[in-house]
Amino acid sequence: MKLSFKGKSAVITGASGGMGLEISKELSKNNISVLMLDLQSPNKDFLRKYRNCQFKKVDVTNFNKMKAHINLFYKKYKSIDYLVNTTGVLWFNKDISAVDMNSNIWDRVFDINLKSMVHLSKIIIPKMKKNKFGSMVHISSVDALSGDNKPQDAYGASKAAMIRLSKSFAIQFASNNIRSNIILPGPIETGMQIRWKKNLKAKKNLEKVIPLNRVGRPEDISNASIFLLSDQANYITGTELIVDGGITSKP
Repeated sequence: MKLSFKGKSAVITGASGGMGLEISKELSKNNISVLMLDLQSPNKDFLRKYRNCQFKKVDVTNFNKMKAHINLFYKKYKSIDYLVNTTGVLWFNKDISAVDMNSNIWDRVFDINLKSMVHLSKIIIPKMKKNKFGSMVHISSVDALSGDNKPQDAYGASKAAMIRLSKSFAIQFASNNIRSNIILPGPIETGMQIRWKKNLKAKKNLEKVIPLNRVGRPEDISNASIFLLSDQANYITGTELIVDGGITSKP
């Protein structure tokens, strides 16, 4: 099945990370102009190769700066048809039980993982409404679905709240032809999991409990995201898609 895209412009946050970079690349291949937002810039070779991608350095918790970049992009392209929100932080040694966690860490994780989603929605959804078209994909996590005896409570709780918010957007804006879906990745080999490079044994042990016998790759999340954005998914909204190699299906 060949995917098609009615829209011509997209905003990607966390765009220089593993998932965001892959999604930006695939949208670019489909002749979609992409505004990449992140604190870290992508490789210069990437921007030379994918010329309809442009990068702006911004902290997604800074509403005014993010709004300024997005408004300039909108002014040029006259629409923002797609939004992919891949922003997220997971601080393994700081994000612990909510009972023991520093409150500043809790607040910062929620600012980055959840409040940035609210910021983006305030900026972009009115533009989608004006054009009577839009498709959004937000990246949550399978950690949103269950507790853990070695918790990252701020991460899990913020990612769970993203699911609720995405479903609400799907209902609120369906009459404006705007879709909102969410992807729940399992273990994915991105910069967030740099610990696996230092501890290959831990990665191998994890792969043993994943039914497909491997950790995920950024392309796995990109493929799912691109499908949900595409015209072929135009009857899918308000849902969550688990991409985890089968790990959550285990009892």
